Amino acid sequence: MKIQTNTNSSFPSQVVSNEEKASLDYGIQVGRAIEGEWFQEGRSGNRYAQSYSNFHQLRLYARGEQSIQKYKDELSINGDLSYLNLDWKPVAVVSKFVDIVVNGMSEKGYEINTIAQDPYSVKQKSEYSKALLRDINSKQVLTEFKEIGVDLFNTSNPEELPESQEELDLYMQMSFKQQVEIAEEEVINNVLSLNKYDETKKRLAYDLTVLGIGACKTNFNKTEGITIDYVDPSYMVYSYTEDPNFEDIYYVGEVKSITIPELKKQYPDIPEEQLIKIQQMPGNSQYITGWGNYDENTVQVMYFEYKTYHNQVFKIKKTDQGLEKALVKNEGFNPPPSDNFDVVTRTIEVLYTGAKVLGNNYMLEWKLAENMTRPYADTTRVKMNYCISAPRLYKGRIESIVSKITGFADMIQLTHLKLQQVMSRIVPDGVFLDMDGLAEVDLGNGTNYNPAEALNMYFQTGSIVGRSLTQEGGMNPGKVPISELSSSSGQAKIQSLIGTYQYYLQMIRDVTGLNEARDGSMPDKDSLVGLQKLAANASNTATRHLLDSLLYIGLRTCENISLKAADLIKYPLTKESLMNSISTFNTNTLDELINLQIHDFGIYLQLEPEQEEKAQLEQNVQVALKAGLIELSDAIDIREVNNIKLANQYLKLRQKSRRKEKQQEAQQNIQMQAQANAQASEASAMAEVQKQQALTQEKVNLEQAKSQFEIQRLQTEAQIKKELMAEEFQYQIKIEEAKAGVQNKREQDIEDRKDKRTRIQGTQQSEMIEQRKNDLLPINFESQGSNDLSGFDLSSLGPE
Repeated sequence: MKIQTNTNSSFPSQVVSNEEKASLDYGIQVGRAIEGEWFQEGRSGNRYAQSYSNFHQLRLYARGEQSIQKYKDELSINGDLSYLNLDWKPVAVVSKFVDIVVNGMSEKGYEINTIAQDPYSVKQKSEYSKALLRDINSKQVLTEFKEIGVDLFNTSNPEELPESQEELDLYMQMSFKQQVEIAEEEVINNVLSLNKYDETKKRLAYDLTVLGIGACKTNFNKTEGITIDYVDPSYMVYSYTEDPNFEDIYYVGEVKSITIPELKKQYPDIPEEQLIKIQQMPGNSQYITGWGNYDENTVQVMYFEYKTYHNQVFKIKKTDQGLEKALVKNEGFNPPPSDNFDVVTRTIEVLYTGAKVLGNNYMLEWKLAENMTRPYADTTRVKMNYCISAPRLYKGRIESIVSKITGFADMIQLTHLKLQQVMSRIVPDGVFLDMDGLAEVDLGNGTNYNPAEALNMYFQTGSIVGRSLTQEGGMNPGKVPISELSSSSGQAKIQSLIGTYQYYLQMIRDVTGLNEARDGSMPDKDSLVGLQKLAANASNTATRHLLDSLLYIGLRTCENISLKAADLIKYPLTKESLMNSISTFNTNTLDELINLQIHDFGIYLQLEPEQEEKAQLEQNVQVALKAGLIELSDAIDIREVNNIKLANQYLKLRQKSRRKEKQQEAQQNIQMQAQANAQASEASAMAEVQKQQALTQEKVNLEQAKSQFEIQRLQTEAQIKKELMAEEFQYQIKIEEAKAGVQNKREQDIEDRKDKRTRIQGTQQSEMIEQRKNDLLPINFESQGSNDLSGFDLSSLGPE
């Protein structure tokens, strides 16, 4: 294969010093080279004019406003159109298909997901995951400690801890977010919202569908902060590339039409003499003739970026303390070798920004770009501020959906005009009137049955009068004097043209992949809903490359915002504006913004699932709900997950957890049932025992009551007898005392008489007294009659 090289490039050499690249002369050479490559007439014509004209025609077709001259040339005879009376307005067939694709892409929502991937953030995330795993494995012990007032959990809500390693991995993907990641997402969403990126996204989707290329520009200035501007591909210039995402271009720019006052406002240092030359230069209208209603007060300015490289030189000096200090030196720094320092060099990519008035050698601006976007992974590289994508780029040629169907749109328009022409030449249906047949008719009322009367009768009533026999009695060949004349010469042509129209319309569907199921124009009543959904999904697959390009531009834009966010925080005005616009009440997020520039983020676009994917997920959720494998709260959480893969994983995890919970509940129910049965049996036995005890106690109580009553009766009887005995005893004592008193008195009297006797009778007296004592009988103190105590046992009255 022979490699083709461009040896006639007018671009200046890049192998020059940094000082020379920064010079204005170098910038003028770059601007001239870009202008010569795009705006000067070459072998293939003016590249810029051809690109603009091509994109302009595609946009006209997409709007249904293409030129009708080609159709007039097709139908005219030697340019004569006087005999044609047609509606030349184009049929807007293409716009329908464009709207289907554009609206489908615009409605495709996504969420911005940032992941901090610098070593510090990865370490924090890993340590947090290990801490959660420790809490999972030690949950029971830590819960016991918490009950006594010692909280050793690493999370504020131990009840929501995952239960396994699988659930922990899913939790880290779905729910865990570092504060710096939240801050980064809020910064990106805030910048997109302030710049109304949703509107820009619609224009990008339209350009990708109609032109096959879309572009936007991310910039930074101290006044507005980060800005996102839509770039019209018709006004773009860029170096040759075969990369659909334009990653290998070394210059890119756009042409803008600005007024002289606006030019002076942007570049106040332009001398008045130079402004006059710019306004009066012959080539001022060279690039805009026929492209707009511009006047001489409008200037065409080309803004561009140019990628080159710089050599950086560092002097590594060793200090007395043994440390090393890096000092930046000029490119030409080359001292003799020394033991005290080393010289280190590296090459980095840089961007120069320029602005040039087309048709004039005057450069409005040429300088090293400020706030260059450099990826954290490789700080020697630099990214263009333009985000461009052309999914069907080949050898510098761009293909779009509209460019593939313009030929069929022309044939549809011609068929439409032919159909009008055929319809204008169709002869209406008429009637045939047999005059001889009318002459044979006699109405019999004296009126004449002339042709006028016959036609009036026919058109008003639909009836006619005729004779089957002539006046001579023969057969009348004109017995039906009026008959219809049907003209069908144009019907076949009309049907043929309608078939041709449908053929080219189907060709558009076949080429673009936008079938009837996608636009809903002719759904087959006999086809199943599932088949129609499959057809619609197949149509979405045919235009997937456009959606991928739109998402790529959005992703690149978010990456540029992320890399430029550090520049926002460097300047007080933009930093204060940013902090006032996001999460005023989220102090943790605001604190993380300060350290935003030390983190490296990976940015991903989380697409919303397709309707078919949502329907399939919802079907799985409904099946799980009916089977009792998940709760309603689980179903709500699953529906809120936009990632279908994570949603299905969460569904499976909840089903597995629910099965375990149901098994545990079943075991608990069995245990509770067994315990309840045991308790019921025990209760029944206890009830029987208590019943018997109650009966026994009742008998005991009854016997005790009887015994108590008997004892009380006996005690009462004994008490009464005792009282009677005591009273009788007192009576007996008194009687005996009375007897004893009488006896004593008598004895005293005897003794007194004895005292009168002498000793002579002492012995005789003593014997007589002794004899009397012996003659006395014992006294019986027992009761008589009712004081019988037989049968009374005094043992019951004894001490217990």
